[in-house]
Amino acid sequence: MAEKKLVGKITHFFDKIDVGVVELSANLKQGDMISVEGTTTNFTQTVDSMQVEHERIDEAKKGQSVGMKMLEKVRPGDHVFRLSE
Repeated sequence: MAEKKLVGKITHFFDKIDVGVVELSANLKQGDMISVEGTTTNFTQTVDSMQVEHERIDEAKKGQSVGMKMLEKVRPGDHVFRLSE
């Protein structure tokens, strides 16, 4: 079973473009598998793209807030976990 590590939480969701803003509590990079979990949210996806101030980045550091394309609707307060084998 995959191990989960909390890497951040959702602070905002732009529903017209399916982008969630994640406030990071740990580093995250493109290609990482994440799980988004909340009261009514529960899905996994690969980090395909992240942006800071409309600039695409491959890796984000702890403390940054990044925009990330989401496969499903997310809600403020949802937790973001990095999955590892």
